[in-house]
Amino acid sequence: MLSIKLKPVGRKRQITYRVVVAERRSKLKGKYIENIGWVDPHQDKFKIDKERAKYWLTTGGAQPTDTVYNFFVRAGVIEGPKRPVHAEKKVSEEEAEASSGQAEAPKEETGEESPEKEEAEAKEEAPAGEKAEEASEEKEI
Repeated sequence: MLSIKLKPVGRKRQITYRVVVAERRSKLKGKYIENIGWVDPHQDKFKIDKERAKYWLTTGGAQPTDTVYNFFVRAGVIEGPKRPVHAEKKVSEEEAEASSGQAEAPKEETGEESPEKEEAEAKEEAPAGEKAEEASEEKEI
């Protein structure tokens, strides 16, 4: 399957990209079929050959990456909304509660310990005979 993606070119910290049509699973700096434009992110400039891009999207069946899709929208090759490139994961309510509960746990450990924790620790440290006596006393109360 073909893909329209960005191929990095240029020096370190001065990188620019070529917009190329290549096999989806090919290496970033590997062979490509056709160069259809360039992108300079430092100056926020880009140039895309609209005719060739439309050709590859319709006849060639190439699929653009999300970033290239957004450049196509800006250039007017494709109409529609931009795609989120760095979208955050959707967190379910249960995971959100679990993560908020974990965040609160270290705060409790840093402060003074509650009397309930002290009793629980005392029960764990007590010998087996004493634990049985304490358990029977709690049941009577």
